[in-house]
Amino acid sequence: MAEFAVQSEGRSEGIVIKDDWPGYSLDLFSYPAHYSGDLDCVIIPHGVIMDRTERLARNIMDDLGNHAIVVLCVLKGGYQFCADLVDRIKDLSHNSNRTIPMTNDESTEDLHILGGEDLSLLAGKNVLVVEGIVGTGKTMKTLLKHVEAFGPKMIKVAGLLVKRVPHSSACVPDYVGFEIPNRFVVGYALDYNEYFRDLSHICVISDTGKMKYKI
Repeated sequence: MAEFAVQSEGRSEGIVIKDDWPGYSLDLFSYPAHYSGDLDCVIIPHGVIMDRTERLARNIMDDLGNHAIVVLCVLKGGYQFCADLVDRIKDLSHNSNRTIPMTNDESTEDLHILGGEDLSLLAGKNVLVVEGIVGTGKTMKTLLKHVEAFGPKMIKVAGLLVKRVPHSSACVPDYVGFEIPNRFVVGYALDYNEYFRDLSHICVISDTGKMKYKI
């Protein structure tokens, strides 16, 4: 961990993976054989993802304990992170004198479809939006504007990954797992043309993989 993380690990920044981090060799991990040659490296192993998710769950408990919240998951890339985050929050609630009553709802990565959905149930509620990866932040800003129109009491955002990209809108989630370089990553429900969702680690896709699965 210390090899790829800088010193800052605040609530908003998350664990910062530097641009020159080469990742872990694929030979150190198990992954589906049908992706042989399609990946460059493992950038975040599954175990590290789970440990960081538990820490985020604790932060959310500290901030929102005893407040009922509606969890709004941005599909499809966020579904695995959302499921694991909710499970960790539930585990913590069962072993604490504080609890977070939760209602799950599902959003979509297609904002045109989202715009037609009735999210009136969010009125007056505390909303936790869960996203797998945030790039420029433009999509997240549009989503938050849409959610705000339904009059929630409070909105918090949890993002597993925040990618350092040019022209970022500075829409940083309240809870960040990892800040990563501007590289195309797959795995842990993040896909490339619907492939790699079954990969448990977060990996960098190779040029060969991009060519193999391009549409």
